[in-house]
Amino acid sequence: METLSHFIAFDLEFNTVNDKSHLIQLSAVKIDADTEIDHFNSYVYTDVPLQSFINGLTGITADKIAQAPKIEAVLSAFKAFVSDYPLIGYNAHKSDLPILAENGLDLSNHYRVDVYDEAFERRSTDLNGIANLKLTSVADFLGIKGRGHNSLEDARMTAHVYQHFMELDANKALLDQQETISGDNPFADLSGWFDQ
Repeated sequence: METLSHFIAFDLEFNTVNDKSHLIQLSAVKIDADTEIDHFNSYVYTDVPLQSFINGLTGITADKIAQAPKIEAVLSAFKAFVSDYPLIGYNAHKSDLPILAENGLDLSNHYRVDVYDEAFERRSTDLNGIANLKLTSVADFLGIKGRGHNSLEDARMTAHVYQHFMELDANKALLDQQETISGDNPFADLSGWFDQ
């Protein structure tokens, strides 16, 4: 997994009507040296009626959408927020990036790590065979708290899961290094003699 010291984790919420996804919330957290230094959070105006199950799932109301800035303004502000930072997401290459691209913002060159793909790769090792790879399930398994289906909370959970994976990788590398050092020590087998 690529290790990034600074990155932006992002997430979208959208309302799908007649097989077309309409962006309704765009959020991100900017991380530098393991610390959230800034965040971006905006609802997005659409005149497409909000499906009731989306309201129940996300808590986003028609009033929030009606008063939100138009998509062009939100995407312009988000592009400025991203600047040259690398992006990470949770299964974002399947939905979030294509939705942004459909609306004129192609950030595929900024996208560096898909945390869902990492979770999938670690399912049988670091995640002990977890059955469900939903972001909230993986975060909960790792002891990370958050509320799903709010794009700002999902972006924060994505960042925390990624940071947890980086920490696991660093710990494994340290253990491997210690084992190598122990293996190179001709006196390692004698260490038990001096503990008595």
